[in-house]
This record gives sequence, C-alpha cells and structure tokens, in this order.
Amino acid sequence: MEWKNIYRGILIGASDVIPGVSGGTVAVLLGIYDRLIEAINGLFSRRWQEQLTFLIPLGIGVGLAIFSVARLMKWLFNYYPEPTYFFFLGLIIGIIPQLFVEANVRVTFKATQYVLLVSGAIAVSMMVFFMDMEPGAIITERSWTIYFLLLLSGILASAAMILPGISGSVVFLMLGVYPTIIEIIYTFDIKAIIVVGAGIATGIVSMSKLIHFFFKHYRINTYAVIIGAVIGSIVVIFPGWPKEQSLILWCLIAGASGLLGAYILGKVEYKAT
Repeated sequence: MEWKNIYRGILIGASDVIPGVSGGTVAVLLGIYDRLIEAINGLFSRRWQEQLTFLIPLGIGVGLAIFSVARLMKWLFNYYPEPTYFFFLGLIIGIIPQLFVEANVRVTFKATQYVLLVSGAIAVSMMVFFMDMEPGAIITERSWTIYFLLLLSGILASAAMILPGISGSVVFLMLGVYPTIIEIIYTFDIKAIIVVGAGIATGIVSMSKLIHFFFKHYRINTYAVIIGAVIGSIVVIFPGWPKEQSLILWCLIAGASGLLGAYILGKVEYKAT
C-alpha cells in the first residue's frame, strides 16, 4: 500500500469541500494527477489489484478530510471568508509555474496550444457569472425526486472534481445543493451520503476514461487546456478586496502563505515523483 497517499488524499478531499478549489488541481500540484487517472482506469483491467494499492490510501485520506475538514471549512468561511479565499488563491497561483515546467511549455507549446490555453481559461472563468456564493436553503425532504437530484448532482460535480481548475463544490453551488451536501456530511445522513457517493463514483470513473484518452493521444494539448483552466479558476476564486483596511493585510498574508505552500509542496512532490 502506498500509505503516503493518505496525506495526499486529505489535501484533495479538503479541496473538494471548498467552493472554487479543484481536487484535480491539487492532484496536479501534488504531481499525482496522471497516476490518479491511470489508476482509476486500471480498476477495469487485469492489473486492478495493483491500482488498489494506490487508490485505497488515497480514498482513506479523502474520506477523512471530507468528514473532518468540512466543519472547519464552514467555520472559516463563516468568520474569515476573505483570508480563506486568498489562501487558496495563492495556492492556485503557485501551481502555475510547476505546470509550465511539467508541460515543458517553452519547447512543446505552439500557436495551437496557446489557443487551447486561452480557451480553457475563458471557459472556466465564465463560471463566475453562474456562481452564487451565498448559502441557500437546506433541503430536508427525502423523496425519490430529491434522491435523484442528489445522485445527478454527485455525477455532475465529480466530473468537475477530477478536472483541474474546476471545483465540484462550485457545481453543487450552481445546482443549489451545496448547503444540503454540507448538512448531509455534518448529520451523517447515511442514505443521502450513499446516493451522493454513488453519483460521485459514477462521474469519476466515466470522466477519468475520457481524460485518460486525451492524455494518451493529445498530452500536450491536454496540458494546455489544464493550464488554462487553472488560470481561469483564479477569476472564479477571487473574492474581491475586503472593505476593512486591516483585513486586506490578513488577506495578503494568507495569499502569500498559499504561494509558499504551493512552492514547498511542488518542490517536494515533483522531486519525489
């Protein structure tokens, strides 16, 4: 078992709880994105047992993060929303140089790749026009219609989770179920958790096959779109400058901390992989 993946899973799981931050982006930052996609697809091959040694510890970390960090994230967003967003903004910006190195942009990128990069950035940044960051009503009803909504939401959100630059939580927000999902986690509503989990698993497996295909046949073009998506997510994550002068300083400190965290993690992980 690759037990080192537990802490990686914790980071990915924590990011999946936060609107605007993509678990796929964190996987890229940690240097395991390609391996993650291959492992998910490998579950349906003869080497499926080998993939479990990678995925099980990662899944444990994700589960631990979702059920433990969700409460912390809610507290941070309730009392310190701007600094929290600036921390993750710094983290995302800090990823970009590592992506350029990984894709060897100076050598491999031509006009086509730059067009794809800009297109990816525009596509993701446009999500800001559809977002409603204010918490909505919590759905307490548990009819078949509601369970279907939760299943569909899980499928759509998980497809976004696995794509760098796009947050699954943002999709939950767009569908109006984000507060409900958080409440489900807090109250440990097991039936609803199973339904959402089934949707997420379905979306991850189906989307990973598509991404695996593009990485295998159009690797550089795929990297161009990913880099663009990460750049575009900056627009989605940016919360605006706070009105209080003292809070601006804390936001800058939080952003700098995110940049430092991305730099350290990037150096450690890319050196190890």
